[in-house]
Amino acid sequence: MSQQPPDRSTASPPARPDASMSLLTNVMDHSLDDGYAEASARREADGSAGMPRTLKSRLGLAACLVLAALVVTLGAAQARVSAPVLAKERQELIDRIDGETAAADTLESQVDKLRDDVGRRQRKALEKHGGDQGELVALLAGATAVEGPGVKLVVDDAKDTDQGGGGPRETSGFADTGRVRDRDLQRVVNGLWQSGAEAIAINGQRLTALSAIRAAGDAILVDNRPLVPPYTLLAVGNGKQLSTAFQDSADGQYLQALKDTFDIRTSMSVQEKVNLPVAPSLIVRTAEPYKAADTGSGAADTGKGTS
Repeated sequence: MSQQPPDRSTASPPARPDASMSLLTNVMDHSLDDGYAEASARREADGSAGMPRTLKSRLGLAACLVLAALVVTLGAAQARVSAPVLAKERQELIDRIDGETAAADTLESQVDKLRDDVGRRQRKALEKHGGDQGELVALLAGATAVEGPGVKLVVDDAKDTDQGGGGPRETSGFADTGRVRDRDLQRVVNGLWQSGAEAIAINGQRLTALSAIRAAGDAILVDNRPLVPPYTLLAVGNGKQLSTAFQDSADGQYLQALKDTFDIRTSMSVQEKVNLPVAPSLIVRTAEPYKAADTGSGAADTGKGTS
């Protein structure tokens, strides 16, 4: 029986660990493109690789290096020279701003002093021309500070100011009906006057017969001074009677409707003692009897009327 010759075929070599990354392996093994390699080999064969060999080429390279160094040096020197100038100009600008700010503060202080002086003179003039009722006139005009029993009414915006709907302000052009508006404070103030309040202040701003409550955008102005919620109204008078009369009035019911419909927050309490400041500015006006001109027709001068 014939014997099979032994198998002499060599075993296949083991697979490389990085066989699955053939693309990365090829890039690493051939980092330089073949064309670049051939060009480099030609330059080495021609003797043109490396530093210039002729004197002219070396001088040209040296001139280029000197020029580059000169440009860098000039740039650094220019930056070093201009830096103190810029710093000086900046400091001069800062000093100028500080000086103008101090001047503005001084002028503002002078304006406040003059305003206080004018207010004192107006109050004295009001007391002088008030006759026997000078104190009462000064009280009603806001020329003197007030202290006594009264009520405290706080009106604030709703927590959710994106509500809508009808009610007391259904004709409003404002989309945010949960905000307290100038006309709301107007009605509240008028209701307090009608209910027997002798003096009223909103957020420390004393009201007089000439006070104006207006709106400027979303802000409420009292005598051109902006107020922010919550709006605290202090009214001097018989606390219990004033509170009851206001809540029973049409304006008190209006405020209650705002609370029920738009969740505007309100609270009213009787106070044993409230303090109201003087009005920030007063306008003193006088009136004299009007004398009719003598027309020669024998008409009697009644002396009625004011100017």
